[in-house]
Amino acid sequence: MKLLVTGATGKLGRKVVETLLKTVPASQLAVSVRNPEKAEDLRARGVDVRQGDFDRPESLDTAFAGIDRILIISADGDNETRIRQHTNAVEAAARAKVSFIAYTSLANASESKLFLAPPHQAAEQAILKTGIPYSFLRNNWYLENEISSIQGVLAGAPWVTSAGTGKVGWALQQEYAEAAAAVLAGNGHENTIYELSGKLLTQEELASALSAVLGKEVPVQQVDDDTYADIMKQAGVPDFVIPMLVAIQQGIREGHLEVESNDFEKLLGRPLTPIHEALKQLVKRIS
Repeated sequence: MKLLVTGATGKLGRKVVETLLKTVPASQLAVSVRNPEKAEDLRARGVDVRQGDFDRPESLDTAFAGIDRILIISADGDNETRIRQHTNAVEAAARAKVSFIAYTSLANASESKLFLAPPHQAAEQAILKTGIPYSFLRNNWYLENEISSIQGVLAGAPWVTSAGTGKVGWALQQEYAEAAAAVLAGNGHENTIYELSGKLLTQEELASALSAVLGKEVPVQQVDDDTYADIMKQAGVPDFVIPMLVAIQQGIREGHLEVESNDFEKLLGRPLTPIHEALKQLVKRIS
């Protein structure tokens, strides 16, 4: 049984591979990466490192050859780029005749109106079309996505948001990685959808937890989208990023990440790291 992880030099992909290596022999593990030089340390540990580029389908035919189970980690980029790349990866997996496709999707992907949803909807549809057994890992939101806000608070700024009372199922990226590894290497996950969401919290509740961790008050500044965009601009966020950040706040406000589920616990076989502990780990990492 040969397993393959795409995007294995990315933040999530690297964590998935490290998790798999705790239980899977390196000889059974392959990775597909755009730049194999970045995975030399994995090669040195016995992992089969293959060159694969989602924009070059012929490279994926070589990368996916002889693979039984594949984890396709969603790519970065604008929606059009991601739709093309995800479709290329799925079609290559089908040509390689893999027996199982796991894919890192988005919370409530098939119904979501979040601006990030179309590439995930396209990928899920492409996978369903192949008829290959699958698992959709619908990741809610990485706690790491809030690092810049936490850094702002550490520097004395308030917690700024235009998300209102919208709730998010934050969890550490490591736990999303462990869930993905469990599905890729485990049994009984054929044709499943896992909504991977932490305990639902508002921005105020997250800031309150951060306040307890830091031992100081974290004031929350609720603003409208235009003010939020202005504050992000003043904070030095690049212009092209600001509309995305505003759209995320809007999506949270409209409830697009408000998905309640205990699928995480099912896959991990344990409770998720409580939010105070998770924040403590993150603060320690960035301080």
